[in-house]
Amino acid sequence: MIISVVSDISIFDLYNNLTKSYFSDLIFYNYQIEYIMELEVKAKAEEWLHSNIDKDAKTEIQRMLDAEDQSELIDSFYKDLEFGTGGLRGIMGIGSNRMNKYTVGKATQGLSNYLLKAFPSQEISVAIAHDSRNNSNFFSDTTASVFSANGIKVYFFTELRPTPELSFAIRNLGCKSGVVLTASHNPKEYNGYKAYWDDGAQVTPPHDVNVIEEVNKIESIDQVKFDKNPDLIVEIGEEIDEKYLQEVKKLSLSPDVIQRQKNLKIVYSPIHGTGITLVPEILKRFGFENVHIVEEQATPDGNFPTVVYPNPEESEAMSLALKQAKEIDADLIMATDPDADRVGLGSKNNHGDYQLINGNQAASLLIYYMLKMWSDKGKLDGGQFIIKTIVTTDLIFDIAKKFEVDAYETLTGFKYIASVIHELEGKKQFIVGGEESYGYLSGDFVRDKDAISSCAMLAEMTAWAKDKGMGIFDLLIEVYKEFGFYKESLISITRKGKSGAEEIQEMMKDMRKNPPKSLYGSPVVKVYDYQSGEVKDMTTGTIEKLNFPVSNVLQYTTEDETKISARPSGTEPKIKFYFSVKESLHSKDDYDQVLEKLNQKIESIIDELSLR
Repeated sequence: MIISVVSDISIFDLYNNLTKSYFSDLIFYNYQIEYIMELEVKAKAEEWLHSNIDKDAKTEIQRMLDAEDQSELIDSFYKDLEFGTGGLRGIMGIGSNRMNKYTVGKATQGLSNYLLKAFPSQEISVAIAHDSRNNSNFFSDTTASVFSANGIKVYFFTELRPTPELSFAIRNLGCKSGVVLTASHNPKEYNGYKAYWDDGAQVTPPHDVNVIEEVNKIESIDQVKFDKNPDLIVEIGEEIDEKYLQEVKKLSLSPDVIQRQKNLKIVYSPIHGTGITLVPEILKRFGFENVHIVEEQATPDGNFPTVVYPNPEESEAMSLALKQAKEIDADLIMATDPDADRVGLGSKNNHGDYQLINGNQAASLLIYYMLKMWSDKGKLDGGQFIIKTIVTTDLIFDIAKKFEVDAYETLTGFKYIASVIHELEGKKQFIVGGEESYGYLSGDFVRDKDAISSCAMLAEMTAWAKDKGMGIFDLLIEVYKEFGFYKESLISITRKGKSGAEEIQEMMKDMRKNPPKSLYGSPVVKVYDYQSGEVKDMTTGTIEKLNFPVSNVLQYTTEDETKISARPSGTEPKIKFYFSVKESLHSKDDYDQVLEKLNQKIESIIDELSLR
């Protein structure tokens, strides 16, 4: 652009005037965008207001429309809830971006429409379960109403049941799909809707995208069929419990050891969730006779009165179990989240103090135990495999290599693990899989993470270790001595609302554009970008393709085997950063010193990446 100056104004003054004009235009432009968005949000809210929704919902929408501060209205209506790694999930309330009867109904109508297209001229059935959260029972009834109104047969758990049992029921009953109403480990104000396909796994591409397309075709809530057809709803419960528990019992690898260690002291907490329905029973069937329930957390309650977050990943949620363990000198602590697909562990450390075992450690121990037992029993013949996710410890790969078992890696989310199991079905035998977020699966009769079977197998593993004079922590140190001391850490940065989501995307954009050259003095050798589907060798500049579905994940690996991963959560308003570092461990006496070295390394890397 050429500017002709025909006065005695200075270049400096001209620059200032142009700059002021630019920023004035930018501010005006942003104001216009915000104004247009507010109009769109109000239009959507008005559309809901004049649709066939109940009186209370209309009153709530009108209240938000009349409010001076429109932020609540915008957050409630600026977008529609979408299926992420955990399905449909959000804060309960009225609005297109909230969990309510109408968003649940719309999702179910879209799923119904897709099922009717995917399975033409076939009898279609689905299974539905729910957890202990507030409104889960109501949402499950809403879901059953919409399915049945569309001529789809519904197998309906009338009482709360764990998520993994829903996955089992789909397969056992020959259903084409299924839904569990749960927000897993999220805070009490959340609820969610996990959709499953006919293999018992959560819906994956292309089905998830196709369902969303069908949902988006529904232009009005009035298009959702809410009129329940009771003739198409079949109540289920204890008969499915029995079949499921029998399959879990078959997983046992050391019944003789359990007989010797039947008095193993176990403290278990369901954290006010569904685990109370099946965990005590499966432990009893495995042969454990000394199980202590945390009574303060034994009653299902969607308000989760004893915890801030009903998440076994949080030490606060495990505090009552830890307290009880100290009182009785327990060998093992276990706690499950509200829908019983995750389990947290605790045990005494090498100083005799109780310590929580994180998800990477628990997954590694479980996989080590199961592969060793399979090997000792001569069951490994080269036709078996295990699975982990890309943000889960690489220690699992080292363990699999020792036992000459194939190991596969997937994107974060157990639905991807299930996809690999499905792909290899009939070709190879799945033994066990796990992810760092406290989810594990043994056997293939369930296609989602399973805290019920995991509690049983982790208790058996603990009994096996005790039979050899070790606690869980002693076993972990032995694994570290053999394969290397892997230390993992996770930090989450929360950014709520529309502005928060935009800020998270900007963080990812900047990390892609400006990867670090080194971390803790070790050169970054590769950058894995699962969004572009490429891995770049930072030494040679060469680029290779990644054989993964597209996902907004970025990883840096260094020369000394450090791995850093960044991933916006698919279920929460967070961006998560995963850290993995490694050192040799030569003896148990060196544990504390090496741990401190690894912790310092992680802290320094966090500072280098300006993540505080």
